[in-house]
Amino acid sequence: MEYTYQYSWIIPFIPLPVPVLIGVGLLLFPTATKNLRRMWAFPSILLLSIVMILSVYLSIQQINKSFIYQYVWSWTINNDFSLEFGYLIDPLTSIMLILITTVGILVLFYSDNYMSHDQGYLRFFAYLSFFNTSMLGLVTSSNLIQIYIFWELVGMCSYLLIGFWFTRPIAATACQKAFVTNRVGDFGLLLGILGLYWITGSFEFRDLFEILNNLIYNNEVNFLFVTLCSFLLFAGAVAKSAQFPLHVWLPDAMEGPTPISALIHAATMVAAGIFLVARLLPLFIIIPYIMNFISLIGIITALLGATLALAQKDIKRSLAYSTMSQLGYMMLALGMGSYRAALFHLITHAYSKALLFLGSGSIIHSMESIVGYSPDKSQNMVLMGGLKKNVPITKTGFLVGTLSLCGIPPLACFWSKDEILNDSWLYSPIFAIIACSTAGLTAFYMFRVYLLTFEGHLNVNFQNYSGQKSSSSYSISLWGKEVPTTIKKNFRLLTLLTMNNNERISFFWNKKYQIDGNGKNIISPFITLTHFRTRNTFSYPHESENTMLFSLFVLVLFTFFVGAIGIPFNQEGSDSDILTKLLNPSINFLHPNSNNSTDWYEFFTNASFSVSIALGGIFIATFLYKPIYSSLQNLNLLNSFAKRGPNRILWDKIINVIYDWSYNRGYIDAFYTVSLTRGIRGLAELTHFFDRQVIDGIPNGFGLTSFFLGESIKYVGGGRISSYLLLYSVFILIFLLIYSFFF
Repeated sequence: MEYTYQYSWIIPFIPLPVPVLIGVGLLLFPTATKNLRRMWAFPSILLLSIVMILSVYLSIQQINKSFIYQYVWSWTINNDFSLEFGYLIDPLTSIMLILITTVGILVLFYSDNYMSHDQGYLRFFAYLSFFNTSMLGLVTSSNLIQIYIFWELVGMCSYLLIGFWFTRPIAATACQKAFVTNRVGDFGLLLGILGLYWITGSFEFRDLFEILNNLIYNNEVNFLFVTLCSFLLFAGAVAKSAQFPLHVWLPDAMEGPTPISALIHAATMVAAGIFLVARLLPLFIIIPYIMNFISLIGIITALLGATLALAQKDIKRSLAYSTMSQLGYMMLALGMGSYRAALFHLITHAYSKALLFLGSGSIIHSMESIVGYSPDKSQNMVLMGGLKKNVPITKTGFLVGTLSLCGIPPLACFWSKDEILNDSWLYSPIFAIIACSTAGLTAFYMFRVYLLTFEGHLNVNFQNYSGQKSSSSYSISLWGKEVPTTIKKNFRLLTLLTMNNNERISFFWNKKYQIDGNGKNIISPFITLTHFRTRNTFSYPHESENTMLFSLFVLVLFTFFVGAIGIPFNQEGSDSDILTKLLNPSINFLHPNSNNSTDWYEFFTNASFSVSIALGGIFIATFLYKPIYSSLQNLNLLNSFAKRGPNRILWDKIINVIYDWSYNRGYIDAFYTVSLTRGIRGLAELTHFFDRQVIDGIPNGFGLTSFFLGESIKYVGGGRISSYLLLYSVFILIFLLIYSFFF
């Protein structure tokens, strides 16, 4: 065991040869490297699999021995300053290593087919492997300065992958937005690290915690300054994990390829903020104000993400806001001191959300086979519907992920989310009510996504499909004279924040389209560089290839069974489940007197309540969205309900306010645009004007004055001495008069 721990430093560097070799190959042998591009998926998966095996072995050792291993070596020594690098293997590291490697392998396997047609295939795998290296280095870091180095590398990889299709202006803008927003949090993180080093003289976690604890206990440090440094450290986690108010980059980050959304923006990179707070929890826990602030930010983010997900039409953006909301749950748990619940939900959510994102990628892949590369349509749920007949395997996997995120037993997220809800009742009844309401909203918007995507009839016109991949292959039903008046009046009510007022598109119109039989033999224009053969493209959505479905299948298994690691099978306490055994050293360190025993009666009572809330959200979504396109009974029922209400106008206003709030992202982006973007631009223009007109204007004015004065004087001279003497005498006389008058 000691031998394995001793050489664990190599873990972050195992995936590194792939991007290095790809870069060298493209530099020295570009033609051969591009022709053999599909070969690079194998070493990427193989090397990350080696890391996964080592991670599992280390986790088993952690469970059996409760062993924490740290090794450091000096990098820079100068007088009293010493900078050390090293690695730390503890339960938190083990959990993150397994998450990164398992999800990473499945995403790499999935990406081989998903990105096979893309010209940037090699660049994609180089970025992805370098991201894995950076993330592995981040979670194994033994001190704050080392974390910051890998933190920035992870941010750089995120920037490159979000803007992977940089020729699209919207993708280029999205990666810049993510980069700038994260720099705000990263600057705070750097200031916090430097401030704590000034106080303690150390970057190492153990030394930092012990020194700071002693200083605070003996009242030898300014508590306000320590609180400020802790707040700045938390700012880095706020940006990276898309917490309010630095969450605005995450929805736009969906402009990157879908496998990136599954790996970076659902399972690993956004979890880095949760990891940082969990790592620094011994520091935060001695500062109650910071713990309260963390829980407050968490509950605000959870509720805000759920409300903003209600009106999204883009399937990936709906899942992005869902990710934001679930990260808020984790931050809430950490702020409450529920270390185990937060990490448990981090694990279960990672697999469930990766399943949903890869499922959405399979859907987009199918839709693009009809309309060509048109993300604005292939990701628009309004233009989907009825896909369950065409993609049954994807539909099953997506449904499993949806039910898990809704908190339906016995799927993974039920166990972890229920634990957070239970702890929230003990922490604050107000927070508990908000958390439970958010759980109901989660069930509603997730089933809305499922029903709009898979139920009903496909809203695509196949009759005029000619094999030309263009946006015209979509046929959308417009509101015309034939539309019943009842539907028009209840449009905004029934869609429940689904569409913009100006977009009069019906996704519940009862009109069927037939598939053109000649469209099944259309040949794809994409030709792969490896086997030089054509790929058949269909005029209707079809199931993805087996390599993509394999990743979905494995994630379905994880979603079903990973929750078992946190299920207490007896009431004895700490040794009742795998997760508690693994986290025992950390739990005992943070909460020495904690009691992990389980009261099954209380558990089933609380679970019944949380499941009832989830089922309520599912029922409302089903009532409104299935089948929207043909059921006028729901329309009439809602119409009559609104008429029976005390104030029909008030009811309409409430619906419109909720819709506008959600569709416009809570007006937060607009506020940032007005106050920050335009404000900074105006300040820059004012500064530029001051610099040009005042700073440069003064010397330029002297120069112009001298020039015009010289030009004027040269015309005075006539070349006659008598004139010069007369002028000289006049000036002398004027000077004498002035002198005699004043003096």
